[in-house]
Amino acid sequence: MSAPSGRVGLAPGQYYSKRWIYYSAFGEPEVRPEAWRLKIDGLVERPVVLTLDDVERMPQTRLTRDFQCVTKWSIKDVVWEGVRLVEIARLVGVKPEAQWVMFRCADGYTAPVPLEDAMSEDALIALRMNGAPIPHPQGYPARPFIPHLYGWKSAKWLSEVEFAPSYADGYWEKFGYHERGNIWEEERFKGHVGTHRLHRSTGSVPV
Repeated sequence: MSAPSGRVGLAPGQYYSKRWIYYSAFGEPEVRPEAWRLKIDGLVERPVVLTLDDVERMPQTRLTRDFQCVTKWSIKDVVWEGVRLVEIARLVGVKPEAQWVMFRCADGYTAPVPLEDAMSEDALIALRMNGAPIPHPQGYPARPFIPHLYGWKSAKWLSEVEFAPSYADGYWEKFGYHERGNIWEEERFKGHVGTHRLHRSTGSVPV
């Protein structure tokens, strides 16, 4: 179950910016690294709660990919380091009924992603950006990063990864943002469904 990955460069409708723009739906939470925990649960055989040390001890992947925001600005060649989400899935044993992943965050923010996108080869739980720990405004200590999805899916201050049977709105989806958010198909808002069709009745995706 793997979405096409490896396509790089500026997505349609985007422009490169030299500066990040920081968004925070609920304000920036205080996160202490020694107290941080990452819960992995839902439709899994072995739910776990990981410390930051646990995640840092897992095999780390490094890749260089643009960050592309749905509001059309992009940051070129960001170096990301972290644990591939497929490794997390192997650790907990995802059940066949799972079709979506819901990212939940310390500030209450949520973002849903189709399972096949989360299982793509370059989808990470990122711990480092450009050779340093992720800055606090960027979601320290961890955030998912899936290069072919818009940045609002890269939920900051990650605290839980839930494997779910069906689609549910996250924070921005409640305001009309797209269920999937593929950058190459310009899936910015609901009602646009490209070649990758979402089944609204069940929330499942073809694999």
